[in-house]
Amino acid sequence: MIDAIAAEAVDLARAAAEETSRPEFVGEHLGMVPEGDRVVSHYFACLDPAYHGWRWAVSVVRASRAKHATVSESVLLPGEDAMLAPEWVPWSDRLRPGDLGPGDLLPTPADDPRLAPGFTSTEQIDAELGWELGLGKARVLSAEGRDDAAARWYGGESGPEAPVARSAPAQCETCGFFVPLAGSLRQVFGVCANEYAPDDGKVVSVDHGCGAHSEAVVAPPSAEVAPPIVDEMGYDVMPSAVLTDEEALGHS
Repeated sequence: MIDAIAAEAVDLARAAAEETSRPEFVGEHLGMVPEGDRVVSHYFACLDPAYHGWRWAVSVVRASRAKHATVSESVLLPGEDAMLAPEWVPWSDRLRPGDLGPGDLLPTPADDPRLAPGFTSTEQIDAELGWELGLGKARVLSAEGRDDAAARWYGGESGPEAPVARSAPAQCETCGFFVPLAGSLRQVFGVCANEYAPDDGKVVSVDHGCGAHSEAVVAPPSAEVAPPIVDEMGYDVMPSAVLTDEEALGHS
């Protein structure tokens, strides 16, 4: 049941809203909602252009046996048409490839599924072999992390479906500038070592390719044929048969 004295305290609630904001920003009374015993919240339209769709909420309360209500709280609350900030997203979820700049640090979570525990003890193991196997590292690439990287590389601009790969004369697997990766990834990926290639220093798939393939055939230069020269000034004397008068008359 709504408290009558608290419900009638509209002017008291309006004055509190005007004091919190400015009188010209407090609009019409939108209604009231009982919040508890002798507690009522009055709502007023917010006319501040910066808070379109918001409304003032002023809670008034009447103490036990009191004949007047007092203000408990005055706040600005969003309505159904209010413009709100987007839901907060942790930085680790907002981060995208390429966001890391010079001097930035990117801590890796302890439970990152892309990594798995490594073996820190390298006793009685050749140092070079141990490094190749990931021994001596706190964490190494997990199967999930390896698969994620492989799918990302293979489906990107360094995979077989890139426009430059589709028009290439041959695949990277047969290129002399192709350097295979270590470990299981070497079966599908390597690094381009051709400074003139668009993927120089980048990971490429074995079925990627470009026009800088080491075995690309160079088209032989076409020989230019000079136009014929016509001599219009000189002439050659050609011998001809001499006819007698009888022969000449016979041909007339």
